[in-house]
Amino acid sequence: MRGKIIRGIGGFYYVHTLGENGAGPGVYECRARGIFRRDHQKPLVGDDVEMDVLDGEKQIGNIRRLLPRRNELIRPAAANVDQALVIFSIVSPRPGFNLLDRFLIMMKQQEIPCVVCFNKLDLDAGGEGESCRRLYADCGYETVLVSAKDGTGIARLKSLLDQKTTTVAGPSGVGKSSLVNCLQSGVHMETGLISEKLQRGKHTTRHTELIAAWENTYILDTPGFSSLQLFNLKKEELSRFYPEFAAYENRCRFRGCAHIAEPVCGVRDAVEQGAVSRIRYDNYCVLYEELKHAKSF
Repeated sequence: MRGKIIRGIGGFYYVHTLGENGAGPGVYECRARGIFRRDHQKPLVGDDVEMDVLDGEKQIGNIRRLLPRRNELIRPAAANVDQALVIFSIVSPRPGFNLLDRFLIMMKQQEIPCVVCFNKLDLDAGGEGESCRRLYADCGYETVLVSAKDGTGIARLKSLLDQKTTTVAGPSGVGKSSLVNCLQSGVHMETGLISEKLQRGKHTTRHTELIAAWENTYILDTPGFSSLQLFNLKKEELSRFYPEFAAYENRCRFRGCAHIAEPVCGVRDAVEQGAVSRIRYDNYCVLYEELKHAKSF
């Protein structure tokens, strides 16, 4: 019988299946055969598998074979992901755009498309959400404003997730678990409170878990993150992760312009004229300096 690994804990893998060959649908508790260790294969959340049913009533089985992966993420460690939904809040806490850019770069390195979601629209008395949305929409990203509290934007968000496996990530306190609860009814994620002192949320997700939201639609919930290191990236490659720069790079005097301090730089001119976001450009400069001083291993 075929299924998909939705969770792995302590050597056990929990496989979600729609049922076949007389075996019922549900979640089966499985062990992986020793052949995986011998072949240095490690089953991942999101893997499609073939399994042998040992006890249909108790829903116990053995994973017999891993089916070919479409892709494999490094962080979070998962397989067969179609897209990423990165969630930040508009207020309480305010969005950290440097962290958001890091996540978008990390996903682009792994060739995973991103949807940028800004939550807590119900608290947006100053109308800041639209400027946040436009900042990333203008860079070519799919964006959505939502409220997990009153349901605004949830229908559109569901349409973006439909028939896909989506990894959901974002820093603590942005309402990620609340949104996951809005998007499906099968699993209730624990939600946490915001630290008044630090304006950060307490981590409520303890492990990576793939949630079957509805038919052929899965949500990969991952532990919150507070920092992301860019891996295997050279400073000279960074500008290609800022797609809004491309239209102005032909106006730079020097080929391979870093857009930092060179004379006659089309990208810096575009920033001064408001055609490129200063927020995004400043993030680029910070990350460029970080990569410039990073040690090579």
